[in-house]
Amino acid sequence: MMEWFQELTSFEKTYWVLTGIATFMFLIVLITTIIGADSDDIGDVDAEIEGDTGAGFQFFTFKNLVAFFTIFGWSGISSIDAGHSKATTVIISILCGLLMMFVMAALFYYISKLTSSGTLKMHNALNAVGEVYLTVGANRTRMGKVQIKVQGALRELDALTDYETDLIQGNIVVVTAVTENGILIIEPQNKTKLLC
Repeated sequence: MMEWFQELTSFEKTYWVLTGIATFMFLIVLITTIIGADSDDIGDVDAEIEGDTGAGFQFFTFKNLVAFFTIFGWSGISSIDAGHSKATTVIISILCGLLMMFVMAALFYYISKLTSSGTLKMHNALNAVGEVYLTVGANRTRMGKVQIKVQGALRELDALTDYETDLIQGNIVVVTAVTENGILIIEPQNKTKLLC
């Protein structure tokens, strides 16, 4: 093994050493990610969270730099083995490394957009269909409750109605508006059927 390494040019040795170190770091990052270890302790700055929007598009992170040097090294070694010149090898290495950084940054960006903040946004209840759980008084005389599916979960929410008669338990209703303080304004889904 040492004889093989001694026979390499200094350019090839540089690529092999860089590739070895980067690949070792890549494996450590990969293993800690798989087992769920918190990589923030080793200098990762990937987790800049801004409110409910998730992580922004982050190009220069610890993981991306490790991926850059890993791909940079292996693509350089492949280019050397293919017989390319030093300049061509460096250009190919840099382009492959940057492409890998972009792919990883885009991947983490889109994955972060898939996460839900868990915050209930009442405007998502507009036009949703639900069922009266506790009687809602006619013309906003008494607040009641409805069971309604909002943001993928069945919820029990406060409701009022502008309808002329009380909406009793079991009536199927639709949300027509949401007040500023988050109370649903509902009406029967099928008004003619309710009047009969």
